[in-house]
Amino acid sequence: MQTSSQTNLSSILNSLIPMTKLRFNPMLVLVVSIAVLFTFCSILVHGQATRIGFYSNSCPQVESIVASTVRSHFQSDPRIAPGLLRMHFHDCFVRGCDASVLLAGSNSERTAPPNLSLNGFEVIDDAKSQLEAACPGVVSCADILALAARDSVVLTSGLRWSVPTGRRDGTISLASEANNLPGFTDSIDVQKQKFSDKGLNSQDLVTLVGGHTIGTTQCQFFNYRLFNFTNNGPDPSMDPAFVTQMQALCPQNGDGSRRVALDTGSAGRFDTMFFSNLRNGRGVLESDQKLWTDASTRTFVQRFLGLRGVLGLTFNLEFGKSMVKMSNIEVKTGTQGEIRKVCSAVN
Repeated sequence: MQTSSQTNLSSILNSLIPMTKLRFNPMLVLVVSIAVLFTFCSILVHGQATRIGFYSNSCPQVESIVASTVRSHFQSDPRIAPGLLRMHFHDCFVRGCDASVLLAGSNSERTAPPNLSLNGFEVIDDAKSQLEAACPGVVSCADILALAARDSVVLTSGLRWSVPTGRRDGTISLASEANNLPGFTDSIDVQKQKFSDKGLNSQDLVTLVGGHTIGTTQCQFFNYRLFNFTNNGPDPSMDPAFVTQMQALCPQNGDGSRRVALDTGSAGRFDTMFFSNLRNGRGVLESDQKLWTDASTRTFVQRFLGLRGVLGLTFNLEFGKSMVKMSNIEVKTGTQGEIRKVCSAVN
């Protein structure tokens, strides 16, 4: 099977054949040769190293096994869906999408503060166990996580997208490297820089944060917005009625670990309600609400909502595209990394 780079290069060369048949022109040949070389190098550097159907021969049942495993756990506990989506995000932003977040250890990424509330590890372990029985030593934990994240979106009424596979697993996982994950108090400029560092643009930022349309967060991550934001009062960007509602759920001296929905009114469904809430001052996390209060990102929120006067975007379609981009961050392929036998430990 050809890689995406080979396919793209073949297409380029084939498109140039009619030009070279016209008549020999040394200068034209030189220009064309340089253009082809530049394009090919660009593909190698910037093109995705994974591909659709990577396991079509070596483990054709991989997607059905992962999907059925995620579905089984989801039926018992729907919190699995946002958990797996968040885990994939946290994995890709540290050392790339190499399943380093799955490695256990006293100083691994799993022990870092941003990852202490991650859930769904047992789902990946279950899928890995089944795949090792069906196709020993073939499917990486990184690919299982990427597929499981997609299947989680589908189970919550989101659209399905094709997941390129072929990742290999990393062997290093350090808690200190997880401290630079996007945070709930980050300004838009900081958020954009963190995404840009990973090759993702402002639209990707708004789109991927839109994944908060499913899932919950703990009171401790936004309680300060309700009581002590400015002059011992609430965050003025919040709808006053929403402040009262949240204060009842998260009292000032209450249980900081209590969880509330990130998308009020539609926490279990993958839709655009999250963006409607931002527009109405009902974003739970400060970093989320800033997507609306900052003009540079508000435009994308408006486009997802199809507001009058802006060119619309279909959130579910764009989410899949941005997920593919994110899932190819600094991936390990070929002889890099390994295929772990157990996702929580290196071989």
